[in-house]
Amino acid sequence: MDPGLRRDDTVDAAMPEPTGANKMADPDLSAAIKAALAAVEIPGGGDLAGYGGLSEIIVTPGAVAFAIAVAPGMEAAFGPAREEAIAATQKVAGARKILVSLTGGKPPAGPTFSHGKPPAGPTFSHGKPVPAGKTAVPGIKRIIAVGSGKGGVGKSTVAVNLALALHAEGLRVGMLDADLYGPSLPKLLGLEGRPAIREDGIFTPHEAFGIKAMSIGSMLTPDQAVVWRGPMATSALRQLLRETDWGGLDILVVDLPPGTGDIHISLFQQAEVDGVVIVSTPQELALIDAKKAIDMLRRLNVPLLGLVENMSYFIAPDTGARYDIFGTGGAESAAKKLGMPFLGAVPLVMSIRETSDAGRPVVASDVSGPEAEAFKAIAGRILAATPSLRG
Repeated sequence: MDPGLRRDDTVDAAMPEPTGANKMADPDLSAAIKAALAAVEIPGGGDLAGYGGLSEIIVTPGAVAFAIAVAPGMEAAFGPAREEAIAATQKVAGARKILVSLTGGKPPAGPTFSHGKPPAGPTFSHGKPVPAGKTAVPGIKRIIAVGSGKGGVGKSTVAVNLALALHAEGLRVGMLDADLYGPSLPKLLGLEGRPAIREDGIFTPHEAFGIKAMSIGSMLTPDQAVVWRGPMATSALRQLLRETDWGGLDILVVDLPPGTGDIHISLFQQAEVDGVVIVSTPQELALIDAKKAIDMLRRLNVPLLGLVENMSYFIAPDTGARYDIFGTGGAESAAKKLGMPFLGAVPLVMSIRETSDAGRPVVASDVSGPEAEAFKAIAGRILAATPSLRG
């Protein structure tokens, strides 16, 4: 694992507008932060500023980000130093959000570690250290995720409408946009502005159509790409999940990125996920990739709630005639062969695309319409098969 982050390892994630001390030029502020880190002691002796595992300090208008690479198993021992680094950085950086990640991998150049065996487990920016393994997320009773083997199958649209359908069942629902490289929630839910940050650094999520929502997309400028390597992405996911004031949710719906990568593994290893919904289209190519996602989940012992066939068929707006332009029954047949529930089919209709683009999801904008009923039926099947999701 690369012990440091270069300029291309992260992205300038715009957050609150800089004021006062935050107007300092980036190189000057970076130097001031590094000077402040000289007061942070690290295990084995020495200070963080002179530590070989300290990455470049990235400064943006709304955030400061850097990583501390440590020898495998030393993450917990470095936890207090990380907390001190966050506090020292905050004094210099003002209102900027501080993102500091601990990464375990190849031991960096620097002092040897002379202390005894450290307790296992990562720490987060606020609160007590989190023990190793899966731990509960404060304010959340149940977590379900929506994933797909490949992009372009309408996964995020399904996730948003599923969350709203669960809310229509009387549940307190939130959404976390874990698709850090292609966040869609701000567009789909019509979110505007950046999330508020409390004095203790905890995010206050957006609220839309009765559900709470958190997305890194709300912190980026338009058309800004997230260019993060795995350690920074998984650290950001931890912070979005665990440093957000979710209140009291019955269910958090997590919109996963497509594929089978670091973000998926990080979520499933750190939190108890009660089940995953897989989204596919009827096309064989999409189903091939969906099967790979299902294989990953089974390897990680994550429950499968079922398979949704999106863009299942086209309804002509002028005649109402149905056309199976991508074939028919592919996902249902695949679900049967894979031994998992088939949750239902969602048609390819203009209203779903139009309401999604307008930030008015169909379940919220046309509650009694046939398109909304398709999503509500899927939510009903999930709740019927897994009654524990109702709390």
